[in-house]
Amino acid sequence: MMIRNQSRLISTGSYLVRQLCSTSTETVSQRIAAPTPFPTGNEDKLYKRLSALGATGGSVTAALNAYIMEGKTVRKGMLEYCVRSLRKFGRYRHALEVIEWMESRKIHFSYTDFAVYLDLTAKTKGIAAAEKYFNGLSEYAKNRYTYGALLNCYCKELMTERALALFEKMDELKFLGNTVAFNNLSTMYLRLGQPEKVGPLVNQMKQRNISLDNLTYIVWMQSYSHLNDIDGVERVFYEMCNECEDNCCWTRYSNLASIYVKAELFEKAELALKKLEEMKPRDRKAYHFLISLYCNTSNLDAVNRVWGILKSTFPPTNTSYLVLLQALAKLNAIDILKQCFEEWESRCSSYDMRLADVIIRAYLQKDMYEEAALIFNNAKKRANASTRFFKSRESFMIYYLRSRQLDLALNEMEAALSEAKQFHWRPMQVTVDTFFRFFEEEKDVDGAEEFCKALKSLNCLDFSAYSLLIKTYIAAGKLASDMRQRLEDDDIEITDELEDLLVKVCPP
Repeated sequence: MMIRNQSRLISTGSYLVRQLCSTSTETVSQRIAAPTPFPTGNEDKLYKRLSALGATGGSVTAALNAYIMEGKTVRKGMLEYCVRSLRKFGRYRHALEVIEWMESRKIHFSYTDFAVYLDLTAKTKGIAAAEKYFNGLSEYAKNRYTYGALLNCYCKELMTERALALFEKMDELKFLGNTVAFNNLSTMYLRLGQPEKVGPLVNQMKQRNISLDNLTYIVWMQSYSHLNDIDGVERVFYEMCNECEDNCCWTRYSNLASIYVKAELFEKAELALKKLEEMKPRDRKAYHFLISLYCNTSNLDAVNRVWGILKSTFPPTNTSYLVLLQALAKLNAIDILKQCFEEWESRCSSYDMRLADVIIRAYLQKDMYEEAALIFNNAKKRANASTRFFKSRESFMIYYLRSRQLDLALNEMEAALSEAKQFHWRPMQVTVDTFFRFFEEEKDVDGAEEFCKALKSLNCLDFSAYSLLIKTYIAAGKLASDMRQRLEDDDIEITDELEDLLVKVCPP
């Protein structure tokens, strides 16, 4: 099935680069001393105990102390494995607590342990806390790893001046012997919309006789893509194939395919994807990207074929099923979507609400309300106490508003607000827009004002919301004499665009 429907294309090129860049730019802070490739029994038991804290609550310190009180031995390698695994799954606060426990026990830190500590501090406490930690380190600990970790933090936060100043300092200290710092700056420039600055950094590396790695080439290719220079992309790709030592890396083909998709060169994209398939990569993530990228070319047959290969090569994870369901939903393959969801639901050991969110949204877009409600009710029964239901609730809100059932949409909003007391939540812009569109069409100023109160309680009554509120007043033919004061009180900038609306409801 080779139906070309550009409206259904998924933009996974930028996602691929984000994934590759985050993997590489964190390499410095992840080089914790010689972690065990596969967990031993004790390491796995300790990690499972710490991992469970995400659902049960409690502190890492208490869990580690209790583990020792049971007569068990905790070695540094076990703790390093736990830190690495917790970081892998985004459990940064717990990972930091393990490092802090190691420090309190005066366990010897390697060069890289300090970098991991700094990286986790930035992720959990912010850049200022990371800088304070860095400034308090001994000269021994201020090494190329900690400098690199701090540079990574600056680049992630797009703090250009600090990043460049630190880069120069690292150059003075002769800490720029590999690609990592250059890759950090390159990915920062891409995110800043300054792709033209990537090439000069690559030239600097070549002048210093630094061998370019896989990520360097991928970011360089993406810079040409952002400049709409496909010839440049292909020149870099061929250089990469000839020069890069990692000739077996599948990401070069997924990156090239994503660029071709963005340029709507679908035949070239599929040729690149077939090359990737021929490599038969031993990496589950490669098949995830194949599924998403074939979805970009609207090739349902290829999506199904790759899914079959993945299942025969690896045990599918929740993430594997999530990637598949997202692709099937975007390709409008509702029957296959239903079949695959039921297959996952019958086998899963851990109920993942993200998968239910996908099929609920797909069903509601097809007005299959009863099917969506059945899945949602079942999900609420099976999910654990830490599960967030916000995305599905928003899908129902949009469905109810589209079918002119405001009361039911507000019921879901109230339920979400109640859950937001425990978990952070900010409604998606499409949800906010759909509510205000309803109020504007119904000329319902009172409803719009009540909705604004809800947004304010969530700290997201912003410029966009006020603009939509004022449009509702205009549609209803009503004045709002205090609107200027309200905007000032909420620190909303009155732009020319907003002023044009404001004079219609609140004349100066």
